[in-house]
Amino acid sequence: MTQWERLQQLDTVYSQRAFDLYNGDEFPMEVRHFLASWIEAQDWERASRDSSQAAFLFQVLLENLDNQFSRFAQEKDSFLLQRNFRRYKQNFQKYQEEPYTLAAIINWFLVKEKEILNDAELAQQVQALQVQSVTMELESQRQMEKRLKELKTKVEVMEHSIRSLEEQQDEFDFKFQTHKMDSCTKEEKNKQIEGLQKMLNALDKCRKNFLSDITATLDAADGLSSVLIDEELVDWKRRQQKSCIGAPDDTSLEQLEKWFTQIIDCMFQLQKFLQKLDELLGKMTYANDPIPVLKPSLKSKVDTLLTNLIKSSFVVETQPSMPQGRGPLVLRTSVQFSVKVRFLYKVPELNHVMKVSVSIDNTVSQMKGFRRFNVLGTSSKALNMAESTNGGMVADFRHLTLKDQKVGGGGKGINDLSLSVTEELHNINFHTQFDYQGLSVSLETSSLPVVVISNSSQQQSAWASVLWFNMLCLDPKNIKFFEGSPPASWAQFGEMLSWQFLSSGKRGLDSDQLETLAIKLFGKQQSYDHCTIPWAKFSKENLPDTNFTLWVWLDGILNLVKGYLSDLWSDGSIMGFVSKGKERVLLKKKQNGTFLLRFSESIKDGGITFSWVQYSNDGNPSVQTVKPFISTDLKQIALPEIISNFRIMVAENVPVNPLCYLYPNTPKDQAFGKYYSEKTGEDNPYLRYLKTKLVFVSKDRNGCTSVGEGPVSDLSPQDRDPPSFSEAGDDDILLQWSEKSPMLSSSTIDSFLLNSMLDIDGESTSQDSFPQLGDHISSSCSQQNILESSMDILKEAVSPDTDVQNTLQEFLNNQNFLNSLEHSTPEDIIHDFQDLGYPNMPLTP
Repeated sequence: MTQWERLQQLDTVYSQRAFDLYNGDEFPMEVRHFLASWIEAQDWERASRDSSQAAFLFQVLLENLDNQFSRFAQEKDSFLLQRNFRRYKQNFQKYQEEPYTLAAIINWFLVKEKEILNDAELAQQVQALQVQSVTMELESQRQMEKRLKELKTKVEVMEHSIRSLEEQQDEFDFKFQTHKMDSCTKEEKNKQIEGLQKMLNALDKCRKNFLSDITATLDAADGLSSVLIDEELVDWKRRQQKSCIGAPDDTSLEQLEKWFTQIIDCMFQLQKFLQKLDELLGKMTYANDPIPVLKPSLKSKVDTLLTNLIKSSFVVETQPSMPQGRGPLVLRTSVQFSVKVRFLYKVPELNHVMKVSVSIDNTVSQMKGFRRFNVLGTSSKALNMAESTNGGMVADFRHLTLKDQKVGGGGKGINDLSLSVTEELHNINFHTQFDYQGLSVSLETSSLPVVVISNSSQQQSAWASVLWFNMLCLDPKNIKFFEGSPPASWAQFGEMLSWQFLSSGKRGLDSDQLETLAIKLFGKQQSYDHCTIPWAKFSKENLPDTNFTLWVWLDGILNLVKGYLSDLWSDGSIMGFVSKGKERVLLKKKQNGTFLLRFSESIKDGGITFSWVQYSNDGNPSVQTVKPFISTDLKQIALPEIISNFRIMVAENVPVNPLCYLYPNTPKDQAFGKYYSEKTGEDNPYLRYLKTKLVFVSKDRNGCTSVGEGPVSDLSPQDRDPPSFSEAGDDDILLQWSEKSPMLSSSTIDSFLLNSMLDIDGESTSQDSFPQLGDHISSSCSQQNILESSMDILKEAVSPDTDVQNTLQEFLNNQNFLNSLEHSTPEDIIHDFQDLGYPNMPLTP
């Protein structure tokens, strides 16, 4: 099933997001639909960086559009599609000179689709995991539904009562008028007056009862309004706030819209009842009539409740966000952003009637030093039902931009609060006017605070501010929050971090990972409930012995997970956060070749490494660790392929993959086999990298970095990752053959041959050969290398005039060499030399 087909099967909320994604003209949905399979089969990310690849895909795309156009031409009912595809092709022609721009656009749309699919999958997982909270929420909803049903029933009964009251009054009025005109005896008049008095007493009682019913109904409505506005709506706003920073909370508004509409309808019905009482009062009144006494206070209460409900029903449904931004609430000047507001009172009569205007920072003008902005684009739209899948009253602003407003001498002045640009908070404000059934209310609402940046380098810092504010602050108007930002408790901070990993890799942090981070921040504690993290420690102060902050380090890991490790993180293959001390304890209890994956603590932009345990002949375990892999490595070779093809050199130059079992005891291929490339031989996309790779080796550490023994503190510099390439000491060497390859080949060649190659290229390091492992390495994961004896045969086989090293160089560079290496004999290699055009190489007897 294609990614596009999966999108079409999503629930309404997520399918609407996909629909909104393709609402613009950058990449038409029809092109995406009819060319889905071909589009998803191409590497658009590579094409966005490779001009020749982009040009090729651009031409193929145009050909596909032509082919689709021809198909439509043969179909009777496809005239509009035929016309559209002609226009799409014409629009795409503007990328003729820069096809990589179109490739970047298509790649961005595919990435956004994956995010929607991931979010939908997360929602399903969270729904399954949070049964108890869902049960409580459903109980709350049931209680709300029950109370609303009771309110509606009361209103329906009152509607019958007001009709009865009107009939009673009409009957009394008729008899009273008849009595006045009737000429009868005094005795008969007294009887009529007695009868009229009884009717008036009954009418007075009905009026009092009806007014009492209105009072009781208003009390019930008041209680419901309090629950709806002060609890349900507040809870939704908090859920929305948390969802902006990754929490998997439900932020749909359909239920709230239903409740607001029902209760407001009931209130307008009560307003009609009071108007009917006015009409009855105009026809007839009497001494001690309760209507003139009680009605004004009831009308005031109805108007107050209605006004509060209507004001509260105007909300920001989708917070401001840029289409290619890091997340919501980070906006960049001169870059388009979108935002959607919704009116929760769903009434067809107001469709396309209420105009919503947008502005920014009504109060910031009073704050010296804060930047000011103008909102450009379509800044006024009507609330309408056409822009919502369920017919809600929405105004969707899709093409707004912010522009700096030059004040005084221009530029940013000295901020009174000494805040950085990314600590400045701004509100996007919305205003509309409600006029319906005699009630006029001015409505306003605001977005959560946004951080406005001027260049992409500020994204990381801006997102940190968004995280911190929405984790701790419940008041969206508190734009001075960072003047004295409170610290976060460990519980709050850990939960927020877990949401980030849930968003990036479909799995949050478990208790062990959180404890590792807590130890890193606070040291070992009995309990971390009392521990707090200040804003400065999160985003401003560098970690000990590094040149980067805690947030920069975590964000680098998050980007690495999101870009290259999401599947491995999601299925639990990556342990991630584990101290080296605990790593040693865990691995030394396991069988030979057990390994685990963890994140680097010393790489700013995110790195991942693996460590494994190996046993000597006397049974003593040692733990080895490779140099961390970073994004540039994983961009070329997926981590499962690295693990599958990783080799170290043991005694007599035998290449061995020391990785056998993913911790605790899962066979390597069982854990990672589903991620291996299905292609083999020359078709394997990784082969050109696997043939020539880097390995970080050490003279004393068996071709890798060994974790030091002894009680080393988790926070000490000694417990960090191995030094970077440039920091390697005299005891460490880096064998270089291709700068794009992070490890040794799966078909590792003889050390003499490889070092000859390195010497020829002038890239060899201080060592003349690979360091060799001792005999204590277990053979459970090893394979035999046939090159060991090949050199002697080659030396005897070549003619005296042949340059052996150049011949070997050309042979080893041949594309078929490594493919056949594992199943070849020395004699096979000589035959290969002959096939390559070296007839003077007779096979040695």
